[in-house]
Parts: sequence; C-alpha cells; structure tokens
Amino acid sequence: MVNALLIHPADTVAVALRDLAAGEQLTARDADLGGVVAHEAVPFGHKVAVRPIASGTQVIKYGAHIGLATRDIAPGEHVHTHNLVSVRGAVQR
Repeated sequence: MVNALLIHPADTVAVALRDLAAGEQLTARDADLGGVVAHEAVPFGHKVAVRPIASGTQVIKYGAHIGLATRDIAPGEHVHTHNLVSVRGAVQR
C-alpha cells in the first residue's frame, strides 16, 4: 500500500501520506524508494528522507529547494525543524 508521496525524481524527501511507524518500509506510486525504512515514527504530512542528505546541502521537495540540512540525514529519518533550516522567506543577496 502506498504510504509516501514523491513528486519529482530529484526529491531527497517524500511526504508521509499517513502516520508511519518506525520500521515501516516506504512505498510510493510510480517511484522506487529502494527499500527505505522509517527510522522513527513520522507523522502524517511530515517529510522523510529517501536518500542521504549531507549537512549543509539542499533538501529538495516537489522538485524545489526548501531548506538546508543542519546535520547529516540518513534515508528513513524524519526531516523537520530538528535537522532542517527553511529557506522560505530568506533574503537573497
């Protein structure tokens, strides 16, 4: 059963389509997530990494840069304010 949404092939995160339990394998329609398993519980609507994201690199959702990883993030980890800084509203200089 599909439990994650991956919109763009460049995405580094998928969105949980329901609450995910730790140890649950992610599945998405029309996308191979490579057997990624949730490391911890991920609430409905939250992001989960589908590939390694190095500290300081872009987090990509829906094909768009949404923020920077504040630490290394492994596939299956919940991606939220504890490991992501948003670029929404950031001033470009």
